Amino acid sequence: MFDFIPDAATMVKYTIACLVLFITPGPDMSFQLARTMSGGRPAGLAALLGASTGCFVHTILAALGLSLLIATSPTAFTIMKTVGALYLIWLAIAAIRQGSALNVGERAPSRSSFLKIFMTGVGVNLSNPKVVLFFITFLPLFVASDDPHASGKLIFLGMFFVVMSIVLGSLMILVAERLVVTLKAKPKVMRIIDYLFAGVFGAFAASILSTQGK
Repeated sequence: MFDFIPDAATMVKYTIACLVLFITPGPDMSFQLARTMSGGRPAGLAALLGASTGCFVHTILAALGLSLLIATSPTAFTIMKTVGALYLIWLAIAAIRQGSALNVGERAPSRSSFLKIFMTGVGVNLSNPKVVLFFITFLPLFVASDDPHASGKLIFLGMFFVVMSIVLGSLMILVAERLVVTLKAKPKVMRIIDYLFAGVFGAFAASILSTQGK
């Protein structure tokens, strides 16, 4: 009945990966924190829901596309997983060399409507090509190409990330002001996040490449 749920070991690894991805600052986090600082928690939640909606679209499209790839060419799906592992290595190197970006500007007028902030959040997420590439190459790393329930698992993993992001994002918004001060005033904290990001995804990439090489 619940064949679409991956095994416990896979879920643990995937949850850790999602957590590291979430805490690594990027355009979505920057926008959510900026709106929270300028318009309060309702504005921050509107931005969060907008970004989460964008992630929902990304994951559904990626899951459906990857499911079709599995059905038509398991070999191509395996190649996609290898590309995903290499992409994670690239992200790990970039995190160490360039660091993470957190740009929370000065407080702006807080009169924007919930809908306007929500739609802007959707746009910020959907227009980020790195998000598209990440979902297409990331999800396959946790599903076997010969798994008869791969389609369901891809959708489940994608939705799991969306729900997890909403929960963690809501907590982030509740402590937004203190979080912004910490991240901007303590570069060492940012570097710790960068190295954590690099280490976890580098380990996942190495595991995938070594497994496929056997």
